[in-house]
Amino acid sequence: MPIYKRLFIGLELPASNKALMEELDPELHGLRWLSAAQLHLTLSFIGDVAQEHQAVLHDSLQQVRVPAFFLPLQGVGFFRARGRPSVVWVGVGKGHPHLFALHKHVQDAILHAGLEADLKPFHPHVTVARSCGISTQALKPWIRRHESDDFGLFEVKDFVVFSSVLAPERAEYHEELRVSLVP
Repeated sequence: MPIYKRLFIGLELPASNKALMEELDPELHGLRWLSAAQLHLTLSFIGDVAQEHQAVLHDSLQQVRVPAFFLPLQGVGFFRARGRPSVVWVGVGKGHPHLFALHKHVQDAILHAGLEADLKPFHPHVTVARSCGISTQALKPWIRRHESDDFGLFEVKDFVVFSSVLAPERAEYHEELRVSLVP
């Protein structure tokens, strides 16, 4: 019987950036703030990958050649699902061509490994909270107050293949592979 891991590819954030995001927690009823260990920027969600395909994926991702770059973390917003807030996020400012180039190369590597790439439009963000029934009306004043906040700049020197184990309280992430970018 094949062994599967639930995989995604993301950028790990420095502790200093995570600390600024944790301070944001408005402690609003109906909003579940994520722990620092869960904060990352997802480049691509892959899903369940059989063990025999993981090595091929790792080999393919190690061929990604993108220069290191700096990425700002700025502003907050939220995504909706069925008309209600679903996720609160911290953004990456006004478009960053190096981040989009990295995303494209990662997607190409996933396809080259014979796996299905995440074909949803790429909206780079760091999920900081999940909705547990909060209304748009309750969330909007807080969003307006923080929509231009600055959460620091960090150097993107690598990306990580994470495995994710779902648990009742929160998902647990484990580093499977770290790929360095070109200095």
